[in-house]
Amino acid sequence: MYTLIHTDKNTGARAGKLRTNHGIIDTPAFMPVATKATVKTLTPEELYEMGTQTLISNAFHLYLAPGMEVLQRAGGLHRFMNWNRAIFTDSGGFQMIRKDFPFKVTDEGIVYKNPRDGKKYFYTPRVCLSNQRILGSDVAMILDECPPYGSDYSTVEASVERTIKWAEIAKNEEKNRGQLFFAILQGGTFAELRRKCAEVLVGMEFDGYGIGGLSIGEPKETMKEVLRYNVPFVPEDKPRYLMGVGSPAELLDAIECGIDIFDSAFPTRNARHQSLMTGKGTVDIARRKYAQDFAPVDEICGCYTCKNYTRAYLHHLFKESELLALRLASIHNLHFIQSIVQGAREAIVEDRFAEFKRSVMTL
Repeated sequence: MYTLIHTDKNTGARAGKLRTNHGIIDTPAFMPVATKATVKTLTPEELYEMGTQTLISNAFHLYLAPGMEVLQRAGGLHRFMNWNRAIFTDSGGFQMIRKDFPFKVTDEGIVYKNPRDGKKYFYTPRVCLSNQRILGSDVAMILDECPPYGSDYSTVEASVERTIKWAEIAKNEEKNRGQLFFAILQGGTFAELRRKCAEVLVGMEFDGYGIGGLSIGEPKETMKEVLRYNVPFVPEDKPRYLMGVGSPAELLDAIECGIDIFDSAFPTRNARHQSLMTGKGTVDIARRKYAQDFAPVDEICGCYTCKNYTRAYLHHLFKESELLALRLASIHNLHFIQSIVQGAREAIVEDRFAEFKRSVMTL
């Protein structure tokens, strides 16, 4: 399970180890998003090369396609996607705030009408975990309800009650040997509801806890305030997972608050939209000034893209809508984020996280 190795003496940042069926995850750790059993455009080997320890896929999306029968016959998600390190599977509760997912929420679960085939699916906490047993993920997330940012108190209160009820049902569900169950803390921006949800779910003694309902449109300062309040409710011997956060500034702020694990499509989504992260700020590689810039994207970066290609070449690829542009940009952005997280781990153990954060934020 989780072992706390060291807490930085000047901040709340911590380094630890999460033991899973597919190896140890050194924390803080960042998970690229493999929603449908792939990190868009990249191979497992490319992800290994940049230091990726674990991925997150979405159990609800995989339930819809290719379906549990296919994944069971394939021998589980690891074999299906040829990934031999740890996998988290998200429950699908987050999809409820997306306008393109027509859900009806009841106290028993979620009714979803799939626009692809017109069929209705009834997705309950038990169905959710049954699917994750078939997937064979190392960490299975419990089904929760995530209300949109700006929801009123009564709406968020009802979502907390459902999240707690679904966690109670899930707590006694069968799991694969060694599979970990993480519950998700909800409560919006309401301190009282955050406290209630955290205290009840922590009392159930899950293997770890996700902090949900953030990075969904709230101001950054609000997210930091909620984190500072919510994190202390999670025991020190349990891993803390902030869901959906992946920008360098937000990662470092959250690590400082004591968060251990992150996931986000931010690096790869931005890459596909021609936005590349560097130590000197973001590069919009589509801008005309890069057409004859023969320097690497980031001169101090050691990724495959920066070692082998220039800004001018990536500019050309994007202008010509070549698929290679998406791959090379994604490799760079993910490598950049993984380098920051690795640097944070080293700095925490040496009690210099605050200095490390300042150096990254001022580059």
